[in-house]
Amino acid sequence: MSVVINTNLPANAASANLAHSNQMLQRSLNRLSSGMKIVNPSDDAGGLAVSMKMSAAIKRTEAANTNIANAVSFLQTQDGALKTIGSILDRMSELKTLSEDVTKNSSDVANYATEYTQLHAQLQNLQQQKFNSVDVFGGSVLSVQTSEDGTESVNLTLSDVASVLNTTDVPATLAAATTTGLTDALQGIATARAQNGAESSRLNFASEMLTTNKINLEAANSRIIDVDVAAESTQLARYSILVQSGSAMLAQANASTQVALRLLG
Repeated sequence: MSVVINTNLPANAASANLAHSNQMLQRSLNRLSSGMKIVNPSDDAGGLAVSMKMSAAIKRTEAANTNIANAVSFLQTQDGALKTIGSILDRMSELKTLSEDVTKNSSDVANYATEYTQLHAQLQNLQQQKFNSVDVFGGSVLSVQTSEDGTESVNLTLSDVASVLNTTDVPATLAAATTTGLTDALQGIATARAQNGAESSRLNFASEMLTTNKINLEAANSRIIDVDVAAESTQLARYSILVQSGSAMLAQANASTQVALRLLG
């Protein structure tokens, strides 16, 4: 090999290797300090794009699950009102039966009628129930999205309580009421509660599916962006040694040109 002064090829090679090792060392330090495998987009451009989409899907999944929880609360409010209506109808039918007792005088019947009238007024109030300014009853339908992409939904039935508590089955006065009519109204409320329970059950299963999807999305996203600390620590140790050895070899390469001085002397 020629002995030259102007070009120190060994030093150039050692310098290039040292620069590369130092670059990799800095990347390992950045990954370990941030906990992220992708510190810069250049680390994994394709993976970063996928991760961004997954992160957005995770947030939408959380939002959809929150909406479902609110819908369940809505249904629970509706069911609470239906349960109370059912209890009132039970009492009203009981009052009707008691009022037909031949041993009761007119004053007794009038007392039953007074309670019946008050209960009827309470039924009217219960029909106006709202949840966050949204009508609980009314006969319409509310659609609840149950997937993060909006392709799946569950319809909530706003029971038409007014038609169930019609003046024929549930008149305003005890005298006009019949046991059959009150029983029919109670059956309508029971059906409404069954519908409510079915919708609640479906929403709960939809929520479970969203929770599962979120966990799996987070796991997949983690494989893309989260650094494997054990593996990266090994790389850190490797590049740390390479930087130290590279520095030492660069010093040796720079010193090797002194051979030319000895020849000149």
